[in-house]
Amino acid sequence: MNQPAALRIDYAPQAPDGLTLSFAGRLDAQALGRLWNEILARAGQAGVRHVLADLSGVKALDGAGIALLLRLRLDKEAQGGGLELRGLPERYERLLDLFDTDRLRRDEGPARPRPGLVDRAGLAGMRFFDDLRQMVAFVGECTLALGYALRHPRRVRWQDMLLTCERAGAESLPIILLIGFLMGLIMAFQSAMSLERFGAQIFVPNMLGLVMFRELGGLVTAILLAGRSGSSFAAEIGTMKVNEEVNALVTMGLDPVRFLVAPKVLAAVAMMPLMILFFNFASLVGGAVVMLSLEFPLATYTSRVFANLGMIDFLGGLFKGLIFSLLVAGVGCQRGLTTGAGAGAVGQSTTSAVVSGIILIAVADGIFAVAFYYLGI
Repeated sequence: MNQPAALRIDYAPQAPDGLTLSFAGRLDAQALGRLWNEILARAGQAGVRHVLADLSGVKALDGAGIALLLRLRLDKEAQGGGLELRGLPERYERLLDLFDTDRLRRDEGPARPRPGLVDRAGLAGMRFFDDLRQMVAFVGECTLALGYALRHPRRVRWQDMLLTCERAGAESLPIILLIGFLMGLIMAFQSAMSLERFGAQIFVPNMLGLVMFRELGGLVTAILLAGRSGSSFAAEIGTMKVNEEVNALVTMGLDPVRFLVAPKVLAAVAMMPLMILFFNFASLVGGAVVMLSLEFPLATYTSRVFANLGMIDFLGGLFKGLIFSLLVAGVGCQRGLTTGAGAGAVGQSTTSAVVSGIILIAVADGIFAVAFYYLGI
């Protein structure tokens, strides 16, 4: 009756309550896309309880054809009848046996209700404490790995550490210098314009040097480290986790934390002071451009920068930067090691590494601010 190029179907009454469907050609998605509704309508006519499907002329059968046969079987069984298959090649019988018709017959039941506010809050709390537990465990493992590296320096993978130093430090130098220069220039310009009404532009270098060396140098550099290197650590280790390379290390008796994490953390800690120094230098250059444009001598600018800047301020900024680098590198590696399965798992770990790193930096900086205040630093 309908004779497309790839499939021919003949409808013939089998009995008073039956129908014979004779298929010839390719019973695939391309052909059934045009004939699906017609076949179901013919088989679903009033009084038709039994269907005989003659498949002896089928040349090809795919998932769409299997779906049609299963649909016919379930519909006829629901009416108290059934579907009989005739002439189905053996290779297609094996394909049909892969599908669990009993599971298709079962009623899945109503959709699960969406959890309420209390349930969502409870689940969020459970995820938070589970994440906190994993972080605490990772801190212990990382501390043991770093201690082992200090006791057995020959066991450290120095080549990997130097490669990480190049990627996290040397390759990030252009962006460090650019951001430092722009921040110094912008802060100096905005401060100079605000202090001009009071005739206090001469104090701009004092403010710039103190803020950069004591606070913003380590803070901004750590944020750049989190966005550039922390995400890289998470993506690299997360990809290894998805590819089961981390499991292979465990099978070979190697500690993933000691083998993968320790070199990256050591590299981040080693590069952080140098990155802070370059950032501070670039910010002072940006401030010098502004002050020179306001006709202040360079000697006056440099002397005012270091007028109220002591060694404690300089070392305090470096110390905070070291702690920030530990947090950023550690959380990046930890998120990589806890990467789940699936195509989006690595992306989720990378995003979580950056967000968690920035949050930890902010929290640690607040703790340092309070501690330095009470210590009189």
